[in-house]
Amino acid sequence: MMETGIGLIRFGFSLLFGVAVSCLFAGIERTRKNNRIITFSCIILLCVQTACWWFLGINTTSKLYPFIIHVPMILLFSLYFKRSLLTSIASVLSAYLCCQAPRWIGSLAGTIFDSKLLNHMVYIAVGVLAYVFLKRYVAGSVRKLMAQSTKTRVFLGAVPLLYYVFTYLTAIYTDVLYRGAIWAIQFIPSAISVFYFVFIILYYAETQKQADAQRERDMLAVQLQLAKTEFARLRQLQECNALYRHDLRHHANFLQSLASSGNLEGIQEYLNAAQSDIDAITPMRFCENETVNLILSSCSARAAQEGVLLSVDAKLPDAIPMSDTEVCSLLSNGLENAITATTACPDFQRKPITVKVLIHKNKLLISIENSYSGEITMKNGLPQSHVEGHGYGTRSIAIIAEARGGQAIFSAERGVFNLKIMIPLGLETHNSP
Repeated sequence: MMETGIGLIRFGFSLLFGVAVSCLFAGIERTRKNNRIITFSCIILLCVQTACWWFLGINTTSKLYPFIIHVPMILLFSLYFKRSLLTSIASVLSAYLCCQAPRWIGSLAGTIFDSKLLNHMVYIAVGVLAYVFLKRYVAGSVRKLMAQSTKTRVFLGAVPLLYYVFTYLTAIYTDVLYRGAIWAIQFIPSAISVFYFVFIILYYAETQKQADAQRERDMLAVQLQLAKTEFARLRQLQECNALYRHDLRHHANFLQSLASSGNLEGIQEYLNAAQSDIDAITPMRFCENETVNLILSSCSARAAQEGVLLSVDAKLPDAIPMSDTEVCSLLSNGLENAITATTACPDFQRKPITVKVLIHKNKLLISIENSYSGEITMKNGLPQSHVEGHGYGTRSIAIIAEARGGQAIFSAERGVFNLKIMIPLGLETHNSP
């Protein structure tokens, strides 16, 4: 009598264990409303399971178990708790797989001591410990993996699905496994070995992808930091210019003293030196926007040092609704790539770099056109660099434009490279580059 009672308790415990673990893996929040829904569902499923057992017997109930328990749980997670179908299936099948260790330990204990009662008791005890272990150490990782991608959810559900189908086909709907068929006995070890190596390949590919993404984020962070540093240097240069203008009266007094003494040679030398100092610290004026002026002035000087002509048409107001670092990153990266590409061209192929910056219909428009030599490979709309550690400038441009709700278009044809950037103004940044 006690053995039958414990067996009934085990039957109900298996249902509760599977539902509880499924909820952990599916990420069902432990709210009062959700707890009521889960409890109500368990009561209904337990009643249906008991009725099937009472009227149809244990063997028929076992065969109908996927339809009276697992399918309703998948539908509950998908339709009521709004989990994706893949997440729901993977959660329920994974919970079924988690029942196997307690079942095996219970069977082992029952076989050793030749006691079905001990089998049931050990199964229940190990099941409680397994639930605590899964909740504390496993469920969080499973939920994070399921949230990553569809591929991850498919892979997480593949092994439990394989085991599920194999168990029902060979041990519940038939007795092939218990008849000792060699192919059935060898199937699970073979499947485990195959999935082991598949897991290694997929895990390695995923870690490489994450490492590349992290490396790209680090490089973009460096790009933005360099843009901040460059802009700070340019601003300091402008401050020096302001100080020089402030000291102009001192220069005038000194020149007046030289003129009073008739020292024309001294005046000429002083004027030449002053002119050189002024040229060195005076940014060219391209438009009313201070940030863009400083960047264009710096890039123009750099291009002149490389023997490249920079033709600029800039029409921007004093203030635009974008951060200085974003503007600096867009222009600096675009112009640096243009100067580098033009410098690499032979003299007969070099053309002036043309830059246009303006606002049209509340959109910031930037166009940079330059000559290049050789071949440019495009991938996903971005030019690919064959030099290690390069190519992050174009990605930085594309990310900033996309984050601002705009776009950056790169094209290369017949030795002419074009970069066109369109960014709507007055929009908040959607993502941080």
